[in-house]
Amino acid sequence: MNLRSSVIRSLGMGLTITTAVGLVACSRPAPPQEPIRSVKVMTVGTGPQVATLEYAAEVRARVESRLGFRVGGKVLARPAEVGQRVRVGQLLAQLDPQDLKLAADAARAQVAAVRTNRDLAAADFKRYQALKEQNFISGAELERREATLQAAQAQLDQVQAQLAVQANQTGYATLASDVSGVVTAVLAEPGQVVAAGTPVVQVAQDGARDVVFAVPEDKVAGIRVGSAVQVRAWAGAGSLMATVREVAASADPVTRTFTVKVALPANSDLALGRTVSVLPAGLQPSGTQVIKLPTSALRQDGQATAVWVLEPASMTVRLQAIQVVAADGNEVVVTAGLTPGMQVVVAGVHVLAPGQKVVLYKQNKAPAQEKQAHIAINNVANDASSASRSAVAVSAAGQ
Repeated sequence: MNLRSSVIRSLGMGLTITTAVGLVACSRPAPPQEPIRSVKVMTVGTGPQVATLEYAAEVRARVESRLGFRVGGKVLARPAEVGQRVRVGQLLAQLDPQDLKLAADAARAQVAAVRTNRDLAAADFKRYQALKEQNFISGAELERREATLQAAQAQLDQVQAQLAVQANQTGYATLASDVSGVVTAVLAEPGQVVAAGTPVVQVAQDGARDVVFAVPEDKVAGIRVGSAVQVRAWAGAGSLMATVREVAASADPVTRTFTVKVALPANSDLALGRTVSVLPAGLQPSGTQVIKLPTSALRQDGQATAVWVLEPASMTVRLQAIQVVAADGNEVVVTAGLTPGMQVVVAGVHVLAPGQKVVLYKQNKAPAQEKQAHIAINNVANDASSASRSAVAVSAAGQ
């Protein structure tokens, strides 16, 4: 009887265990606990802005002339080349003058014809004047002859002026420099047909020079005519001070920037076309106290820029939108969204979520421990080597 009861109790316990295991297997497993992230933080504070606003600029002549022919035609030759220095009266380009010479010849022939008509009218007037003195003709007839003579003379004056114009146009087939300077651009090639006034050569006149650069719309208000600008050559360590001469009143239609011209001193030796860097005095920070963050702390939240702010009481993070206005080396300048004393996450921002618990990152000491382990291993190896050498020595002595 006792054996039967024991068997029944054993079977009941087995059934209970099997049922419990089945219930556990059918139940949903508990979700894994979210890991606590380790992050680096920094305390927000203010510091001086040390970055400078520097722009690339180009040295240009104060006056650049775009020279062209005063008549149209086919370009026969263009001896001028870019970078060539030219003098006043030096040949720059030549048109085919054949058509202009033919037009001048036609004007000369017309002058000869009109002059003949004028001489004939003068002879008639002289004869009629003698007849009037003898009372053979009336005064009205003499007046008509005099009017014919005056018309012929006016026509002669007209064709003579046309001949002078044609002679000038023949001379316009030669394009000569009217200033001394350097050729900075060539805008037509031999064989090309150009219209009157089309630019063919651009010449930078000798004399005063400017440094020209462009600034964005949000910075142009800080530059005033007469303000100081530091000019530094890219190819050398020297610098010089210059003065703003002109600020464009309207933006460039393509780049939407404003052109600024800076007058170089008369003793400047900067060559035309040279690239320089300029530092306008009105745009420098001059030690302004600002809030700066490393770029690793930034996170894009939709259309806004944000950072993770640590809540020390709960050791959780929250997303805080900020406003960035400029870069200062490897840091950004923040104007809104943060106050001094806040703690901002500067590393590990890509794995965080709002309200997530975090711990502060601590420097791993494994390298030091590993070094100590290496030292211990070397000591053990040295001891084993010494013991082996001692055993060998004892064995040799026994033999």
